[in-house]
Amino acid sequence: MMSAAVSRRAAELAAEGTAFVTATVVRAQRPTSVRAGDVALVLGDGTIEGFVGGVCAQQSVRVYALKALETEEALLLRIVPDGPVGEDPDTGREIAVEEGAVTAQNPCLSGGAIEIFLEPMVPAPRVLVVGDTPIAAALAALGAELDLSIVPVSDGSPEPGPGDLALVVAAHGRDELHTLRQGLQAGLPYIGLVASHKRGAGVLADLRADGVPETQLALIDVPAGIDIGSRTPPEIALSILATIVRVRRGEHAAAPGNTQIAVAAPASTLAVDPICGMTVAAVPGTPSLEHEGEIVYFCCDGCKAKFEAQHRAA
Repeated sequence: MMSAAVSRRAAELAAEGTAFVTATVVRAQRPTSVRAGDVALVLGDGTIEGFVGGVCAQQSVRVYALKALETEEALLLRIVPDGPVGEDPDTGREIAVEEGAVTAQNPCLSGGAIEIFLEPMVPAPRVLVVGDTPIAAALAALGAELDLSIVPVSDGSPEPGPGDLALVVAAHGRDELHTLRQGLQAGLPYIGLVASHKRGAGVLADLRADGVPETQLALIDVPAGIDIGSRTPPEIALSILATIVRVRRGEHAAAPGNTQIAVAAPASTLAVDPICGMTVAAVPGTPSLEHEGEIVYFCCDGCKAKFEAQHRAA
């Protein structure tokens, strides 16, 4: 079961709005040292807090926990010393995949097979909405159903930040230029302006006159949302949220007339240990060294030492 320390840490991360994966051992064969019920947390930088197996097992947990964070889908990970035949398209490493589960061959595993349930805990992304209008109210009502955290912006607070998903300005002219510039400076994946084509063109012209480059102006979706012929505030909110969902899920298509909006799902950097062939996550803390101008990553210090010995002999 989850220890008190891990439970407190999970609560802290959730309160901070930090994404993490809960890794729970559901089955462990002897002589592995881990036990069913052991729990660890895996953070977005690959840090593992808690115990779910030795160094080699942790490498597999880290790789697939980061993948679970990317997809936001739970996964059952089976780690076995040998067995499955199949190929991971990302690494070429032997794995077996079925719906909701993956079996990874871990040649360094000294104990028995381990099964670990990986559950991503991803906070609802923030969508900042500027304006006290019927459209803003409709965005708040519909956004909650889409697992989005709709945050009203009043008098410039809170300001857009790099971790936010979207900014929608539905203020009908009030403080639009300043807020749009803030969104652009924060590099938000989606920035939408609720305005007619004519008024939207005027706002863009004002930003252009203030020195905002065309490449950034192209990132503003105006009129905000997909053209579905919307007229009422709920319909307009629906068209905007559809665009935000598309951006959130990594689609490269943007709203009509704005082909610049695109957001790619983050990808974990993976590497293959040249000694044992195991897939590892190339993150801080993974054993590594520089060889012939490139960084080589290893599952453990033992494989790193073997690599160094081989190349000293050569």
